[in-house]
Amino acid sequence: MTAMTVVAVLIFLATLTLVIWQPRGLGIGWSALGGAAVALVTTVVSLSDIPVVWDIVWNATFAFVAIVIISLILDESGFFRWAALHVARWGRGNGRLLFTLIVLLGAAIAAVFANDGAALILTPIVVQMLLALKFPAKASLAFVIACGFIADAGSLPLVVSNLVNIVTVDFFDIGFARYAVVMVPVGIVSVAASLGMLFLFFRKVIPRTYDVSVLGTPTSAIADPLTFKTGWIVLVVLLIGYFAAEPLHIPLSAVAGLGAVVLMLVASRKPAVLFRRTASVLGPVTNPMAAGSATQTPTAGTDCAGRAADLDDETVGAAHRSTDSTTVNASAADVNTSDVNIDDGFLTSTGDGVAVLPDGRISVPRILKEAPWQIVLFSIGMYLVVYGLRNQGLTDELAGVFSAISDNGVLITALGVGVIVAVLASLMNNMPTVLIASLAIGAAGATGVTQEAMIYANVIGSDLGPKITPIGSLATLLWLHVLDRKGIHIGWGQYFRVGIVLTIPVLIITLLALAGWLTIIGV
Repeated sequence: MTAMTVVAVLIFLATLTLVIWQPRGLGIGWSALGGAAVALVTTVVSLSDIPVVWDIVWNATFAFVAIVIISLILDESGFFRWAALHVARWGRGNGRLLFTLIVLLGAAIAAVFANDGAALILTPIVVQMLLALKFPAKASLAFVIACGFIADAGSLPLVVSNLVNIVTVDFFDIGFARYAVVMVPVGIVSVAASLGMLFLFFRKVIPRTYDVSVLGTPTSAIADPLTFKTGWIVLVVLLIGYFAAEPLHIPLSAVAGLGAVVLMLVASRKPAVLFRRTASVLGPVTNPMAAGSATQTPTAGTDCAGRAADLDDETVGAAHRSTDSTTVNASAADVNTSDVNIDDGFLTSTGDGVAVLPDGRISVPRILKEAPWQIVLFSIGMYLVVYGLRNQGLTDELAGVFSAISDNGVLITALGVGVIVAVLASLMNNMPTVLIASLAIGAAGATGVTQEAMIYANVIGSDLGPKITPIGSLATLLWLHVLDRKGIHIGWGQYFRVGIVLTIPVLIITLLALAGWLTIIGV
């Protein structure tokens, strides 16, 4: 190993440590850019590498930001609370059916709004619902972990379901339609396997019944009816646009960005001349999860409940450093939650804050401020650092491993690549992992269905592998931090013991489904 190789590895490890640790609230983007700057100064990467990396990440990054903005606006309109209350009513008082429906709702949100939206927006809403239903701590833990797990397990089917997916299809120039043809069936298998494992793990603590009457009506959750209704139209147009953009060579980020702009204009009632007849005044805010709950007035200076906005400046690792935080100890045989602290005050909260103005409009500037702009800096910075590993030949070593695996057929290729990537993602975060693996796959020399097996196994490993450890994805770290702020404290050791039991079977089943499906449909 040469001196430059050692330098490249040290820069990567130091950058990754800062991204995960976030000392003094240092943004992930600044940490990544710092690592990239050191890589440039030490000539691990050159100035000519910057446009190459930018070409890889720009579309994925801006598409992700646009999708997050859409989800934040819809969250403020009451879209996700409306959906959760409908799901609760469809459960008809059957606890196990409610559990199933919550998991399926999480999978649907992850597929359309990306994994971050499912984990960071849905989880606080579900906790609020559980408190209204007066579920015991053990049952609440089951639902909370299910929300966090399905957010990633359900993020396989569409390109827009995960930033990892977008980076991969851009790198290998895969169309939206082709990706969906391969991964929608595989994604369904992943969700089914996840639901089965979650049921098996938490079967003893899921309540058999619950009282639907304590919940509010779905319509009571809608804070901005105009934006709510427009959201449905935008989502349909977006789905059509994703498929239409490919033959027209329109970037995915342009389609998602247009949808975000339309929702921002409607939410802010701009231009005003078009919205004179729709002006309304917002009354006191009620907690839609609890029937007959007291009204509240939105407060300023607070943040939306557990959202991707925390990517900007929040200390992601804070959840595990609090000296007075209690932990959750969960096992497949029993879930010990005697030390779980779930703050009852959350029941009477519509979230940490409401970005709805007194005249009924949603505060778009506030939404934009909360959007994960740090991810733009993170993408270019972190991927430059990773590109330094490639320049020193480290990704070629992994390419050699992948090449050897590919000589054994589609099944072994999918399993081998998927498991290796999952382990790497769980140890060093899925964002650098997906690019390292993509560079290795590109250099492995595989073609046809074997290369496709590698590519999609990389996606599966990068999406599911992070559920093994808390550091596997930024979304998981944020999810734990959000729960900690809400009074639900899950220790890293306990998370690992639950995560590894749930993830490995789902990972293997999903990779087997990929191999079988690719064998059927071919290239």
